[in-house]
Amino acid sequence: MTDSNPVLASFIDNVKEHQAVWGLQDETGEGWVVCDSSEYEETDVMPLWSSEAQAKVHCTDEWQDYQPAAISLEEFLEYWVKDLHDDGVLVGVDWIAEQECLELDPIGLAKNLVDIEQE
Repeated sequence: MTDSNPVLASFIDNVKEHQAVWGLQDETGEGWVVCDSSEYEETDVMPLWSSEAQAKVHCTDEWQDYQPAAISLEEFLEYWVKDLHDDGVLVGVDWIAEQECLELDPIGLAKNLVDIEQE
């Protein structure tokens, strides 16, 4: 799966190297940015980035009150993947505003992250 998509391959390499993914969190520390899927109707996507800098670029306009927040790879795999999957939320990998972005089931992403970790 990773070989055919350079965005995903880069995301996984960076996450593996830094052992974290980045989301956008609100001021309360409770809410995270989730947006509508560009591929599937009635489906939410949580954008995630492989670096703080990429995440910070998106803290404008409707997301100006959010800040990049790191989620350790261990925490993401242990808690977030199941919760996102159970809620039917996809993950947007190295998401870029106003573009078609790669949207993955969190379990599929986790399998890629774990496979690479074991190499």
